[in-house]
Amino acid sequence: MMGKISGSLKINYIMNSLLSFASAFFPLITIPYLSRVLLAYGVGKVNFALNVVLYFNMFAKLGIPVYGIRACAEVRDDREELSRVTHELLAISLITSVLSCVFLFVIIRLVPVLYDDKLLYVIFSSIIFLEAVGMEWLFKALEQYTYITVRSLVFKLIAICIMFLMVRDSGDYVYYALVILTASYASLILNLFGAKKYIYLKPVGNYDLKRHMKSIMIFFFMACATTVYTNLDEVMLGFMAGDDSVGYYHAAVRVKSLLVALITSLGAVLLPRLSHYVEQGLEADFKRICNKAVNYILITALPLTVFFIILAGDVIALLAGSAFLRSVSVMQIIMPTVFLIGITNILGIQILVPTGREKYVLYSVMAGALTDLVMNLLFIPVYGPDGAAVGTLLAEIVVLLIQLCFLRKEMGDFFKGIQYLRIVAVLLISTALLMFLCVNTAFSPFVTLIVFGSVFFLAYGVLLVLFREKLTMELMGDIRKYMYKNSDKRKKD
Repeated sequence: MMGKISGSLKINYIMNSLLSFASAFFPLITIPYLSRVLLAYGVGKVNFALNVVLYFNMFAKLGIPVYGIRACAEVRDDREELSRVTHELLAISLITSVLSCVFLFVIIRLVPVLYDDKLLYVIFSSIIFLEAVGMEWLFKALEQYTYITVRSLVFKLIAICIMFLMVRDSGDYVYYALVILTASYASLILNLFGAKKYIYLKPVGNYDLKRHMKSIMIFFFMACATTVYTNLDEVMLGFMAGDDSVGYYHAAVRVKSLLVALITSLGAVLLPRLSHYVEQGLEADFKRICNKAVNYILITALPLTVFFIILAGDVIALLAGSAFLRSVSVMQIIMPTVFLIGITNILGIQILVPTGREKYVLYSVMAGALTDLVMNLLFIPVYGPDGAAVGTLLAEIVVLLIQLCFLRKEMGDFFKGIQYLRIVAVLLISTALLMFLCVNTAFSPFVTLIVFGSVFFLAYGVLLVLFREKLTMELMGDIRKYMYKNSDKRKKD
């Protein structure tokens, strides 16, 4: 027996939120600098290459990143079985990674537009092997979020140093690729050394790779469909509208992605815990946590969505500069997906997946991918990056509606007790205050975001307390208990 591995959900959430905030802070440093140095052409070229490689990486990973968390969480108290499952999944990953790289290099050699930037593709191809040997799913299954956070923060700092030292003019876009690689993927190599603390590195025998294949393939097709409507936009824009359009679209999507990472921080730490609850038959605990997760998404995603729609112009001006003002409308169109993704992350990954109904998530994301593909073909030729944003928004709406249909008989368990009217009333009052400030006050983009953001979110939080919103009051109670506990401890000392 391995003993208790997982920590407090609150600690895990704090650490994962810290990593999400760091991920949000990292682009605040890099985007303004890189956008002004590399311009839309350089940024678009690198991100086009990255998205092409990510498609091959998707095939290399199959569905292991999500399936691995569930599979390892279910056996995390048995070191030998955990080692066996990890070895099996690692073997599958290495085989598919080799095949994927071979196909990638063949395609690069055959397609002139890709071969012209072959160095970018060689750099980004290392992502495929880093994700395979990194076994991030093992550490997430064991809820080692402190380790994941510290390790990732160190490499983000290294990436910032690389950026300021090596990216000096518009021709340095190759170094920008190294910045992306270091910030997001290079730290995975450390997992090879950290894994020995939790699993046996030597073979344990009785391997059976076939037992994973059915679930892995379901998760793989799910990842394929998800990747289509998250990465296909930039690839289609690159072919249909040029690198500049990719750069404009990417500036807006990058902001959206940062907000999604913040919103889904809780969901990321819930999957291993919820899978464990299902395995142990703890149905009441499962439903209680899922209900709180839905409530959390409502009170956090809605104000973020509204704020960044209203102040999209200031956000783009600050992060990317006046050369990217074309991105403002893209950002306003795509921003509601922050809320939509937050809800579907809970319904799909945190409810359907732990209960073994991942095929329903697959159906929903396949429908979303098809919607995005069709809408892109219709709208990109006419509206460019705005058309791609519309396609993504409609795709996320379709995903949500389908998941709600599959869970319609259980909606009472996961949505009961949430004080919708109070949340909406608080949001409307806070939004009215923000609109008043926008009309009557003018500052620079930086000051506007700091001042208006402080006023808006402070007013929103205070109003949640005054309206006595349930989850907010529970959080306030936890804070008071923590403060009293520390106060009593200091008195005794």
